[in-house]
Amino acid sequence: MTCGFEQAAAAAGLDSGLLTTQSSPATEGSTAPQGSTTLAQGPTPTLVSPTPSTPEPTLFQNFSGYHIGVGRADCTGQVADINLMGYSKTGQTAQGLLTRLYSRAFVMAEPDGSNRVVFVSIDIGMVSQRLRLEVLNRLQSKYGSLYRRDNVILSGTHTHSAPAGYFQYTVFVIASEGFSNRTFEYMVTGIVKSIEIAHRNMKPGKIFINKGNVDGAQINRSPSSYLQNPVSERARYSSNTDKEMVLLKLVDLNGDDLGLISWFAIHPVSMNNSNHLVNSDNVGYASYLFEQEKNKGYLPGEQGPYVAAFASSNLGDVSPNILGPHCINTGESCDNANSSCPVGGPSMCIAMGPGEDMFDSTQIIGRMMYQKAKELYASASQEVTGPLAAAHQWVNMTDVTVWLNSTHAAKTCKPALGYSFAAGTIDGVGSLNFTQGTTVGDPFWDIIRDQILGKPSEELKECHKPKPILLPTGMMSKPHPWHPEIVDVQIITLGSFAITAIPGEFTTMSGRRLRQAVQEEFAAYGMPNMTVVISGLCNVYTHYITTYEEYQAQRYEAASTIYGPHTLSAYIQLFRVLAKAIATDTVANLSRGPEPPFFQQLITPLIPNIADRAPIGKNFGDVLQPVKSTYTVGEVVEVIFVGANPKNSAENQTHQTFLTVEKYEATSATWQIVHNDASWETRFYWHKGLLGLSNATIQWHIPDTAQPGIYRIRYFGHSRKQDLLKPTVILSFESTSSAFEVVTTS
Repeated sequence: MTCGFEQAAAAAGLDSGLLTTQSSPATEGSTAPQGSTTLAQGPTPTLVSPTPSTPEPTLFQNFSGYHIGVGRADCTGQVADINLMGYSKTGQTAQGLLTRLYSRAFVMAEPDGSNRVVFVSIDIGMVSQRLRLEVLNRLQSKYGSLYRRDNVILSGTHTHSAPAGYFQYTVFVIASEGFSNRTFEYMVTGIVKSIEIAHRNMKPGKIFINKGNVDGAQINRSPSSYLQNPVSERARYSSNTDKEMVLLKLVDLNGDDLGLISWFAIHPVSMNNSNHLVNSDNVGYASYLFEQEKNKGYLPGEQGPYVAAFASSNLGDVSPNILGPHCINTGESCDNANSSCPVGGPSMCIAMGPGEDMFDSTQIIGRMMYQKAKELYASASQEVTGPLAAAHQWVNMTDVTVWLNSTHAAKTCKPALGYSFAAGTIDGVGSLNFTQGTTVGDPFWDIIRDQILGKPSEELKECHKPKPILLPTGMMSKPHPWHPEIVDVQIITLGSFAITAIPGEFTTMSGRRLRQAVQEEFAAYGMPNMTVVISGLCNVYTHYITTYEEYQAQRYEAASTIYGPHTLSAYIQLFRVLAKAIATDTVANLSRGPEPPFFQQLITPLIPNIADRAPIGKNFGDVLQPVKSTYTVGEVVEVIFVGANPKNSAENQTHQTFLTVEKYEATSATWQIVHNDASWETRFYWHKGLLGLSNATIQWHIPDTAQPGIYRIRYFGHSRKQDLLKPTVILSFESTSSAFEVVTTS
């Protein structure tokens, strides 16, 4: 994830006098009713009753295994008038939809129902603290103490093509260009719904684990940093990325499939920063393929019962763009410590995926993960058994004393971002021509920083060395703190399997060190041979975590290690505490730690809500460019309609899809839906015009598997109507293309 320095600088002059800070736990909010506008600020916190309002499913107790529930729900949010989260490239706004985004929830409980854990993988860039707090609050109001901060992990897949706007810390609010309550509510509702579905569907079952390498899907995008790690340490590993996929297979007691969770370290950046379509990237495509195979006869999305999560891991320095970095102007390699080209500098150095374009690359990489998961799933035979446990603490990460050995200690720092943060990566370069590997500040930028953002203290500069500080975020608190201080650390265990919930992006070697340390801690207290997975982008976002040695090189990942050079050592120390508590059954003695804040009055998006208009003489949904009469398999069907802003559909959800592709069945004289907007074969583009005018283009990329016959495309939208002195209403509409024929190639 990158965040533009120029965006931060521009926002520093915000008038904070109108904004008040209120810290308290999150609370139940309400989704905007149909026909209403959504307020920009978050819900007002109130105390909620812990009384569960949902009856418990009766749990059958006499069996070997776990109660298992799986659930999937839409959490797409708005697909227009919002930034995409990840590259933080100015102007990379959502302008349509390639695939819907989903929250995939897995609930596991012991046979007697006493202990349970929840793992949720969400097709978003990262889980924000605000998102987690609100989800936990709604779970508490519905289920009481059943689902809590310690036994619920929320993990983002890290797609860079999902909406932004659901954060409370100022750096991320700026990167989002405001807080969107519309998208926040949509995401919270989807996450909670996925957990509710899993909760309702719980049944006795078994879990099996398998592991195997995925070859050819990733490269290390900071190999020179990796080489900073000790030779003896590197010698223990065959690669500078973690190739192993760890997979859990979930079945009922009859052996019938329920779902899978896999962890594999890869950045979902096959879709590059020129993309404007909301989608779940390569890991989402892997989920799509697996779910489509298991949910035969169902359309993609919420309808099929089988749930397949491809979750994030220690992906910090791992890219799917396997052709590596090349100068786009000359074609020569720029795989150097500064990721810079002889002509044009770092802005010319970009890594490419294996496909003809980013859509093709996404599917190639996603299919590699799917194929390996399919193989591991089929051969999984090692059963996971044993008690369930969970441990969690909130920690002030700006003030952790790290014991380097028995006599020497160091400390974490107040947050700051370095110069190379603004350089971006070979997957998405920054816009100001900063260079990776910068260890000395620039007087020009230092002066601008000092004048606009304030001068970093000597203590902050000393703490972060050798990072030259570009954004001294730990000293910036208007209108709210720019970065989190209170961070979650969390482990859940299923027998001899442990999931460590990481609040950011660990590099390859950082992940290896943490896994080893947690394994050793478990073993030291009577739990040998634990399998430990790193689950990334969990609970709160804190950028990157490199090793101390990688930090010295100050490439992008190191410059984005916000709590300083000893961040990884601090996390290792903290996660050891959790592992020991689980192993010694002393979790009840762990302190909760300082409660994180929940801010009110966040910066609202600058894009106004305006009434939609159709051209004179036209209505919403009228066809502007019709389909042709005949297409062959492999061609692209395209139809253009008079459109309305698709963000309205995140408020009024009368329609669950923007489009359908339908085939005429002569035997029943009916139209059957064969694709919706969650299909990877369809694309929905929204073209914004002036004064509320817009067009919607729907494409169907006809797959080889398409049956010959008569088809049509339908468009479903919502228009915003604002009459003078009357409340805003959002009205649904739908439209249909003319019929067309699909034929196979001659």
